[in-house]
Amino acid sequence: MKTISLRSALTAGWLPFVIATPILAQDARPVVDTTASDHRPAAIREALDASQAQSSVTTLGSNPGSPAARGAQPSDEMDNVESRLPTVQATTAARSLTVGEAQSTQAPAASASVGTLTQAIALAYTTNPALLSARAQARSTDFGYAQARSSLGPTLTASGTYAFTRVREQTTAGPFLGAKGWASSADLVLSQPIWGAGRYAASQAGAMATSEYQRESLRVTEAQIMGNVVSVYVGVRRDAQAVAIARENLILLEQQLEENKTRFSVRDITMTDLDQTRTRVEQGRAQLLQAEGQLGVSQKQFLQYVGAAPGELAPPDLLTIDFLSLEGAYSYADTNSGVIRAAFARERVSRAQVEARRAEYGPRVDAQGSLAYDSLSPFNDQLRSTSIVGQVVVTQTLFDSGLRHARVEEAKASNDSDTRLIDSAYRQTRESVGAAWDDLASLRLALANYRTAIDAAERAYQGALIQQKAGDLSTQDVLDLARDLLNLRNSYTSIVADEYVARANLLAAAGLLEGPRLVTDLRRYDADAHFDRVRHAGDIPLLTPALSALDGLLSGNMTSNRPIRDAGTRQALEAAMPLPPAPSEQR
Repeated sequence: MKTISLRSALTAGWLPFVIATPILAQDARPVVDTTASDHRPAAIREALDASQAQSSVTTLGSNPGSPAARGAQPSDEMDNVESRLPTVQATTAARSLTVGEAQSTQAPAASASVGTLTQAIALAYTTNPALLSARAQARSTDFGYAQARSSLGPTLTASGTYAFTRVREQTTAGPFLGAKGWASSADLVLSQPIWGAGRYAASQAGAMATSEYQRESLRVTEAQIMGNVVSVYVGVRRDAQAVAIARENLILLEQQLEENKTRFSVRDITMTDLDQTRTRVEQGRAQLLQAEGQLGVSQKQFLQYVGAAPGELAPPDLLTIDFLSLEGAYSYADTNSGVIRAAFARERVSRAQVEARRAEYGPRVDAQGSLAYDSLSPFNDQLRSTSIVGQVVVTQTLFDSGLRHARVEEAKASNDSDTRLIDSAYRQTRESVGAAWDDLASLRLALANYRTAIDAAERAYQGALIQQKAGDLSTQDVLDLARDLLNLRNSYTSIVADEYVARANLLAAAGLLEGPRLVTDLRRYDADAHFDRVRHAGDIPLLTPALSALDGLLSGNMTSNRPIRDAGTRQALEAAMPLPPAPSEQR
């Protein structure tokens, strides 16, 4: 999964916070929820009960070296299969924030397996390298403001020399005359800026906006990483259930094959019927192997984003959508989206650059004082001199061949580009919020239809088994119904996972997908607190604030947000359908 810079996101469009990737648990065994009731279709329960009594079904026809064939008997693997499907329940409303260092008592050790979404979020929040790197980057830009403030303070430099000099001069008579020797000198220079026509004020405003931009970029990075964690977590559960479903399907097909062999021996069915069943059995084995292979891929991806191997994962229970309407989600995102706030901060950076370029037209005033202790002769230190000089230096560029004008126009064009990116950020944020809302609503509505379809497909399959024995349906008809049931169950587990990822997408787009908001006991990394600690590190009491205010008298507004120019920014389509409540019962 690629990590996209915020600058690229603002230029090209919305940063894809969550990329759903199929991920799985540590071993090939499906995730088990022992507290749920058994919702397995009756035919599956009967087949599994029958397989429990037959040792010949132990390997389920899979590769003995595969993960599925190792460790447990089919009866262990298949027990409470339907109850292993995810249960996504509504949880408490907004989580409170705890200010402090980035650590959590709930974060498991990196070597331990993860069993809950709370543990996964806490571990990623405290140990994810990409997130830690973004925090360090944000801290580094905080010191830029302290540097800008320190440029208004005095600078004292000292220098000393001890030099050997030799001079030879030719006389008219021909011979060379000269002298040589060692001499020393020492100088002390004090320089104090007084006024820069807005140069220093623009530098400070730009440094502060840069720090704000980086802190908002950190929020975007955190939302992306938290979204990845949610995605791989539910992907683990989805693919674990896919392995369980594929194994159950293979058990049914193998049972059907054994029955058809018996019927073929008494000439009740033809060789064609028997070969059709064998085809589906081999296909079922291939599907199981593919599911197990995807399981292995998922394990690695989970480890990549979370930082620990997945154990038996409990149903996720952290993400709640508290917006009562899509309009409410739009309104919240307009104010709190990290992408929008970063776009505003970046515009202020380039606006301060415009003011800095304009300030180059004005003079610069500095006070300087120097103390020198030198030798009168460059050949010896026998005679010395001292000098003290105090001066006010005014520097003004009179002609530069249009250089300053070109720089101002360049900065203005860059600022206009960043202003347009604010409008683009608004549009993209609203589109992302609306799309996530509609996606979530459609998935929640579809879940009920899939549950109904699975129940109907199960009844149809059971009826087909009876009709096949009575000779009313062919073997092909029964196998097709079994395939339909398999596809429906796989689709259902995918929809369950997609519904939870859609929640994360909506929260990320609105600016709410943050670790401490999801896990109440997770101590927050406070980037603002770090900026407040270092912002005045370069100040001289009384002097720096006074000179800063003096230098900014002629400067324009560099701190407030630009007004929105785009008339289409505030426009948004209504929700395609109402958002149903979070599903409280999953198969």
